[in-house]
Amino acid sequence: MKRYLYGHEFSGQPLIIRLAPMILALFTFISLTIFWQVMVAVAAVGLFSSTIFLLMTLIAEARYLRRAKAEQALVNATPATSLPPVSILKPVHGAEAQLAANLESFFQQDYPDYEVIFGVRDLDNPAARVAEEVRRRHPSIPSRIIFSGPPKWPNAKVFSLEKMIAASARSYFIISDSDVRVAPNFLRNTIAPLLNPKVGLITCMYRGIPASDFWSSLEALGLSVEMSSGVMVADMLEGMRFALGPAMAARRDAIDAIGGIVATADYYSDDFELGNRIWAKGYKVVLSHHVVRNVLTPRPLLRTLGDQLRWMKSTRYSRPAGHVGSGLTYAVPFGIIGLIGCVGLGQWKLGIALLLAAWLNRMIQSIAVGWGVTRDPRAVALCWLYPIRDLLGFLTWVASFTSRYFFWRGEKYRFEDGGRIVALQRAAPTHSPASQ
Repeated sequence: MKRYLYGHEFSGQPLIIRLAPMILALFTFISLTIFWQVMVAVAAVGLFSSTIFLLMTLIAEARYLRRAKAEQALVNATPATSLPPVSILKPVHGAEAQLAANLESFFQQDYPDYEVIFGVRDLDNPAARVAEEVRRRHPSIPSRIIFSGPPKWPNAKVFSLEKMIAASARSYFIISDSDVRVAPNFLRNTIAPLLNPKVGLITCMYRGIPASDFWSSLEALGLSVEMSSGVMVADMLEGMRFALGPAMAARRDAIDAIGGIVATADYYSDDFELGNRIWAKGYKVVLSHHVVRNVLTPRPLLRTLGDQLRWMKSTRYSRPAGHVGSGLTYAVPFGIIGLIGCVGLGQWKLGIALLLAAWLNRMIQSIAVGWGVTRDPRAVALCWLYPIRDLLGFLTWVASFTSRYFFWRGEKYRFEDGGRIVALQRAAPTHSPASQ
């Protein structure tokens, strides 16, 4: 028996079964259309927020440059006779490709009175031999090596710093990482503002100096542009309430006010904690006009991404709300989402326009900050490449929510709430001789 509907012949099956393929196709089409529309909407929100962030960065940069000019005038007006004795504290661990050149730059300072103190875990550490060679080349500069022995605190660098500070009789300190290289006027520019008793800590932004590999070039651009942008915006919105680890200048009274450097011993981001705690005690933390250089070494992609992921996880646990919000500061990922959504809707020209807008956004940021602030010529020449770094930064941000564990200098740790860390696996101790 056959049935007819609007002139079409149907079998004896129920009508709903015969219409099921058409209903499913219609439902799929509507669902996909809504999905593509949601993607375009997400892209629009992300591109809007990243554009707002770019505008905030440009405003913060203008503010920073005005203050930098005033601070430079203050430094120039400070007589050399009023500059206090300084101890440069350099924790070192392991061999780095340009470690000797980095360390040597601290022995070439145009400054009346300073000493260099190295902190090394043990005598067998390769960094100890490099530090000793550099010391011998500069006998006119007081220097010594402090061997800390196996760390008893979660943060091995802070454990070493505590012994280095105790070995110094001076009241002004420079705390700097081993991969940092500085100009001869570094000390003059960072110590002079500390003569103001209301200022407890000076912190410096840094320009990335790449090795010869491609991934190092991307990482260096991120240091010169992305890091500097975030720091300047934070300074504009709420003032400096933290410090940047590559190069910090601090007075002993400010460190003593927080209970000593041991107050940061349980944290991976000891630089953030040091600046934040000094700020909480009523001291000013000042973002210096002086920019140092962060020298990178050749590394495979997985090692580079691993280091960036560790930094991202640190931010996630130290500043959780800010870390979540930082996802809206990226541009290129939202441009790609917009392109995919528009292609799904058949609006490929609009999709390409969204991606190009995101790409241009990051190119502008690279030139404005990378050259205007950190004076990195690569940020201009490779501005077209910086959007790729923006995309990798976003992917690393997403990955930062995956686990609490990380590796640091060959040792395994776990992040706890508030940015604290727990050492799960430490390197076997070797020699721990007294200081030299």
